Amino acid sequence: MTTILVVDDSRLARDMVSSAIASLQPGWTILTAVSGDDALSKLEGVAEAPVAAVVDYNMPGMDGLTLANHLRERFPGMPIGILTANVQDALRKKAEALGCRFLPKPITSDKIRNFLSDSGV
Repeated sequence: MTTILVVDDSRLARDMVSSAIASLQPGWTILTAVSGDDALSKLEGVAEAPVAAVVDYNMPGMDGLTLANHLRERFPGMPIGILTANVQDALRKKAEALGCRFLPKPITSDKIRNFLSDSGV
């Protein structure tokens, strides 16, 4: 089973990302979470790493970069896309320093397709 993780506190954003993934990879399981803590909780006991994660930056509680750091520790090779409307260079550099791909909002199917293909998944 191929699983991808989508984390965003906005239901609309989760639905848009999930819909784009489902249209590109209809056989994949999409694991969604509303926050960093929710994502980590849902990943407890998961034996097989998700093939990738798309994570919002601005969320209540844990931000997307903090979550990405936790995901990196647990799944070192997993491609992570940081999804955000905040396009400041400082944030982009922090994301890249963590080995994450910067995905500026608004999200489109093309951005998801490029992220997945560039990540080799």
